[in-house]
Amino acid sequence: MARVRGVLAERVVISTALDPFLSLRALASYSGLSVRKLRDLLDDPSGPLPAYQVGSKILVRRSEFDVWMAAHRRSARADARDRVIDEMLHALSRPSP
Repeated sequence: MARVRGVLAERVVISTALDPFLSLRALASYSGLSVRKLRDLLDDPSGPLPAYQVGSKILVRRSEFDVWMAAHRRSARADARDRVIDEMLHALSRPSP
């Protein structure tokens, strides 16, 4: 038994890995994206999903996915801007009376 700051600890149990490598199937479960979409994102020219390849197995570190995903966060301002652009394009595509 070990003593830690006045507390007597009989054992320490770590129940989760802190920063695991995830297969695409596990990442799909974690992220809510399909495996197919994740495969597409690996080759996205505007900012590919960071990954590691060992043989034919593709792995993604969870912390790197979280950072990558945060970079793709949409703001309310971007949503409003997109909505205005969509309305303008829709108005321009209608035939004039």
